[in-house]
Amino acid sequence: MKLSRKNGLRASAIGALVVSGALVLSACGSDNNSETPAKEGGAKTSAAASNIACEGAKGQLLAAGSSAQKNAMDLWVKNFQAACSGVEINYQGIGSGGGITKFNQGQVAFAGSDSALKDEEVAESQKICKTGKGVNLPMVGGPIAIGYKLEGVDNLVLDASTIAKIFDNKITKWNDPAIAKLNPGAKLPDSTIQAFHRSDESGTTQNLGKYLSTAAAADWKHDPKSKSWPAQGGQAANGSSGVATAVKDAEGSIGYFELSYATANKISTVSINTGAAAPVAASSENASKAIAAAKVKGTGNDVALSLDYATKAEGAYPIVLVTYEIACDKGNKAETLPTLKAFLNYTVSEEGQKVLAEAGYAPLPAEIAAKVRAIVPTLS
Repeated sequence: MKLSRKNGLRASAIGALVVSGALVLSACGSDNNSETPAKEGGAKTSAAASNIACEGAKGQLLAAGSSAQKNAMDLWVKNFQAACSGVEINYQGIGSGGGITKFNQGQVAFAGSDSALKDEEVAESQKICKTGKGVNLPMVGGPIAIGYKLEGVDNLVLDASTIAKIFDNKITKWNDPAIAKLNPGAKLPDSTIQAFHRSDESGTTQNLGKYLSTAAAADWKHDPKSKSWPAQGGQAANGSSGVATAVKDAEGSIGYFELSYATANKISTVSINTGAAAPVAASSENASKAIAAAKVKGTGNDVALSLDYATKAEGAYPIVLVTYEIACDKGNKAETLPTLKAFLNYTVSEEGQKVLAEAGYAPLPAEIAAKVRAIVPTLS
């Protein structure tokens, strides 16, 4: 499960809404929203759901994909279902690759993905969308944290090169000279590094790969477009929650996952030496500084973004992702279209974006949110 500006994306648009990950929900999606009593047997209405427009939403809506946004999706679903009686939104956090596969097989109304559709995936979507194609609608951003468990080391600093070598099994000991050089005075043990990665296809994996391929090109020779883990060695776990749990439970471990999972599990996170004056910690605010510099590369109703993984701007955390909701621009199923539009109208609304603060995510920059808000009502 982050997230400045050419094309009008300004850091200030995000920063005002970003809050500490300390307010994050657990990976299971706990709720703290206040509720008002149901009226005459109707569904309870949460405070955050008070202004949600149901707009003909009914029945069940199936969706799947990114586990990085699962905590945010749990909040959105809770509030939407509380406001819209008789509606069920079923979102499965199975990973971006699995979500796109289900979408292109016609099994879900929309998919969540931490990376934009590839050209071949867009072409495949035309078989399902029939009169249209799948489009990328950014909905939430945030940092990809490098989490670790190492007794006696509370403020670990790494750079792109050391991260690449660790996950590529080229650095295998915690007291390796490269790590020691970045952490003078730290008591690094002579123990083996246990590196964990995703076992499922994941946009989080792909975004980490893009960062390493850009910022440590000499040390990371793997395909940056791959959603599957491309390197040899290491240990695998399913989903962001699975990797976070593995790191939490294993001394000497390291892994990657959306920041909310680190916060929920009280996992220490790496600060990145980007070449700026000081190492940059993983936080929503610092990730916002990197995301706010993104450029829109999509055209028409597609709002795919290009992120700057090599940023050296002061305080900008470079390992970031933006999660997209992928839907047909045209050719959606008539029976689920009203619910799809009503739900996405809510998630991208000012109210829906503010809810993200409760889960430690970075809401969309104002200009990007406005663009998506204009597109969702046109889905057909």
